[in-house]
Amino acid sequence: MRPWLVRERLEFVELRSTDPPDVAGGLYLVLVEPRNARSASHLPPAHPRLAMFQLPRWMTLAAPLWCVATTALAVDYAEQIQPLLSEKCAPCHGALKQEADLRLDAGVLIHESGMVDVQDPSGSVLLARVIADDPHERMPPEGEGEKLTSQQVDLLSRWIAEGAVYPDDEAIPDDPANHWAYQPPAKTVASFAKVASDPSHAPNEFCESKLDELLAQQWAIRGIEPAALADARTLVRRLYLDVLGLPPTKEEVDRYLADDAPDAWPQLVDRLLEHPAYSERWARHWMDVWRYSDWDGYKDALRGSARHIWRWRDWIIQSLAEDKGYDQMIREMIAGDEIAPLDQDVLAATGFLARNFHKSNRDIWLDASVEHTAKAFLGLTLNCARCHDHKYDPIAQTDYYQFRAIYEPHRIRTDLVSGEPSIKKDGLPRAYDADLDAETYLYVAGNEKTPDKDNPLQAALPSLFQRPLKPVPVSVPREAAFPKLRKEVQDRQVRAAQKKIDAATKAYETAVSSKDVDESQKQIAFERLALAQSQLTALQSRWTAEWAVLHERPGQSELAQAAAAAERLARLAETELQLSETQQKLDLVLDKTFETEEAKTKEVASLEKSHDDARKKRDEAKQALVSSDGDYTKLSERYPTTSSGRRLALAEWIVDPSNPLTARVAVNHVWSHYFGKPIVENTFDFGLRSPRPLQIEVLDHLAVEWMRNGWSWKHLHRMILNSRAYRRASSGQGNAWDVAQKADPDNETFWRAVPRRLEAEAVRDALLHVAGLLREDRGGPETPFADGERVYRRSVYLQHAYEKQNTMLVLFDAANPNDCYRRSESVVPQQALALANSDLALSASRTLARNLQAQLGNPSPKDFIQTAFETVLSRPAREQELDACVEFLHQQTLLRREADSLTPSPGGTEAAVKASGDPDQRAKESLVHVLLNHNDFVTIR
Repeated sequence: MRPWLVRERLEFVELRSTDPPDVAGGLYLVLVEPRNARSASHLPPAHPRLAMFQLPRWMTLAAPLWCVATTALAVDYAEQIQPLLSEKCAPCHGALKQEADLRLDAGVLIHESGMVDVQDPSGSVLLARVIADDPHERMPPEGEGEKLTSQQVDLLSRWIAEGAVYPDDEAIPDDPANHWAYQPPAKTVASFAKVASDPSHAPNEFCESKLDELLAQQWAIRGIEPAALADARTLVRRLYLDVLGLPPTKEEVDRYLADDAPDAWPQLVDRLLEHPAYSERWARHWMDVWRYSDWDGYKDALRGSARHIWRWRDWIIQSLAEDKGYDQMIREMIAGDEIAPLDQDVLAATGFLARNFHKSNRDIWLDASVEHTAKAFLGLTLNCARCHDHKYDPIAQTDYYQFRAIYEPHRIRTDLVSGEPSIKKDGLPRAYDADLDAETYLYVAGNEKTPDKDNPLQAALPSLFQRPLKPVPVSVPREAAFPKLRKEVQDRQVRAAQKKIDAATKAYETAVSSKDVDESQKQIAFERLALAQSQLTALQSRWTAEWAVLHERPGQSELAQAAAAAERLARLAETELQLSETQQKLDLVLDKTFETEEAKTKEVASLEKSHDDARKKRDEAKQALVSSDGDYTKLSERYPTTSSGRRLALAEWIVDPSNPLTARVAVNHVWSHYFGKPIVENTFDFGLRSPRPLQIEVLDHLAVEWMRNGWSWKHLHRMILNSRAYRRASSGQGNAWDVAQKADPDNETFWRAVPRRLEAEAVRDALLHVAGLLREDRGGPETPFADGERVYRRSVYLQHAYEKQNTMLVLFDAANPNDCYRRSESVVPQQALALANSDLALSASRTLARNLQAQLGNPSPKDFIQTAFETVLSRPAREQELDACVEFLHQQTLLRREADSLTPSPGGTEAAVKASGDPDQRAKESLVHVLLNHNDFVTIR
């Protein structure tokens, strides 16, 4: 026995004073006991349980001591060794590949390999390889992973010394192709009766749907009686917040409570799914997954995403409102330009790709497109194969770059939209294929500076699916290739040009008829009119020339020359006007009185320079007019008339019913929002690191039924919302509750509801909604993030981008614009401070208090309190709460009547809605403010 191994295994050492032993220096007897039973299941018979070791010098005391190890710190295979093997060994010696014909991803396989020697642990080949100094000998090898830390080596050493024990029932990783997520979802024909352990638990008692029946199987196996249904008030509030992101009004709660129809619940579900707020609420959820971000930049600079990408946000909202099938949404987001190249409503969907735009680096742009297409729609971490073969999933590095080749030709552009001649003010960011011949190379070790140009890769789907990509080139209509020649664009530009002519004509006529206008001003008015007229002529000439090119008509060269001449005339008119305007400014300054001669000289010099510059530009324009030089064939920007069809082929494969991932991934997200946690824990990784979920039958049932019903979002919502599972209580008591809590404390079987805090947007929207302040204007450009405290639109319309996020939303864990497949939930003091001190919370509480006072007339304190509770919390006040609030109103009123004796709080928020000067009303405002800070207000129960 090696003493250091024994000492390291000691978990607790009891030191006892004893009579001096025979040996003054001291050998001490140590009893070594395994910490858990399963560690002993493969303990070799010869494994020593008693060991002698020398007491370390630092432990030597005056009186000799017996050291008795009462418990040994045995290594836990499942928690300590198995994850280590999975991370360090399995990528090269696992189910995916077996370097040197070795598999080291299971205990039994390690023993069979001969890599460990429990009789001589330090002589184990496995241990020698992980601590080898030679990088060619050491495992993992360089480039395949980081070497083991000293703590990990020590852990492995101890495990081998203890016999390299492993559980008898350890599962050996299967062929990756057999992974549950790679098998098509199948509708399960389940029978609760077959597994019911208690005949008194008839299916109908817990079940109203197939979903309930599938969950009931797990309850029966564990002997669980699920929670009862929540009370009606709790359910109504839960449904409104989940579906609309807004709490119900008092009237809406009362209406449901008074409805005794047997189908009152499904009728309410249907009404809310048709409510405009439903699509805004659920659009925000999907904007998280699809990484929505408003354009990222500074002033006019653009770094990432795209200007006017709010059009994609509005497309998401509109698509959900119309119940557009998820399959069609995916087609339009990935390949809308190949499906409907002239339909701007469809083209807006390609904002999904425009969002990935990155100005400084094309590789970053394409990497994002690959990574987040795979994560969002397929639950695959393709990005892990950018630098090397995927370490956990059957995805080769070539798979990554072949997938990238699908996106290689595409680019992003901004088209004009109806009503606006400038794409800076408004426009449509959309995808298009720019270069069908662009090649894709594998980057050696993921380094963009070392592309393997000898072996260009073709576009393909990941090989694990054994499905060919079959792109068919798409012909792009000429109107899409020449977007400025669309009739609506021409009509818009004509209207804008004519508007300028009308204004210039009116100004010129006024100047000519006025006795107070001098000749120079009349000349400028005339030149402005001449410029406006020449600009319209130039536009029309350009359209005529480009129309001839578009339709391959004769005389293209002559028409192009005429267009160029008209544009030079317009340019000359522009420079003539600039020269006259600078001359006018100079004349005014020369006649102006200055405080000092120096000031006059400085301003005159500046204007003279501007005047000289204007004269040079005018002279250049004159010269260009008489010169025969120039590129007469350079027309407006045009785009390819053929698209690769790759993205459309990709989209069709993603939404093919045989694809095992797409429906499951989306259903998993929806389930997570309704139940507080997903069925598959890692929402963006359904690969081999995600074990078969306990509720796979539930996931597959919903996925199959959803696809069979045209991928209808509202059908999916109804299947969940009309189940008893969704309507269960989140709290309870009694023996059945205690039994269930003990059998399934983590609620893996979803036997009860879980209280959830509202997301950031819902917190802000609820504040505005209960106060009657929430605006109903929908869609359009984003509201600046800094205006969120004073502009009362729904939070989904607030600007949301890197470094451009509303503070209140950030405090309540708003989505990271770069990556948010599942939101985190924190509890920090700043959240309470935001509800207590923000402009928004103060304005909402004061407005609501005044609304309630006006609505009730002259209410008693108890009437006001009860109505406030039902308005804010959707429930009446309990007796104890009512008494406390009555006393609160009384004390607050007394304090406010003695306002002169109160010390104002320094640095308080200056809210948009001022506090009432009436003591009684101010007390009510304070009470409402307290209720808006109640935990129940920000909680879904």
